[in-house]
Amino acid sequence: MDTAKFAVNNKVHLATKVSPFIANYGRELRMGANIRKKGKVEKATEFVERMRRVQKEAGIALKKAQEEMKWQEDKGRREVKT
Repeated sequence: MDTAKFAVNNKVHLATKVSPFIANYGRELRMGANIRKKGKVEKATEFVERMRRVQKEAGIALKKAQEEMKWQEDKGRREVKT
């Protein structure tokens, strides 16, 4: 079950162009044993800004995908005469 969750959370979505994990947490899903990474700790404000950017980009991509799906569906429709 954990392998399936990992696979779903790590798969890049076609519409958003990011994985669900990145959209929710703003970073790649870690795998492997190197949990403690050496380096600077990201400031909270930088994290928030990055998260806003990722979520905004995902929202724009979803809106574009929604418009494309609507256009594809509507191109075969005809007006109904009453």
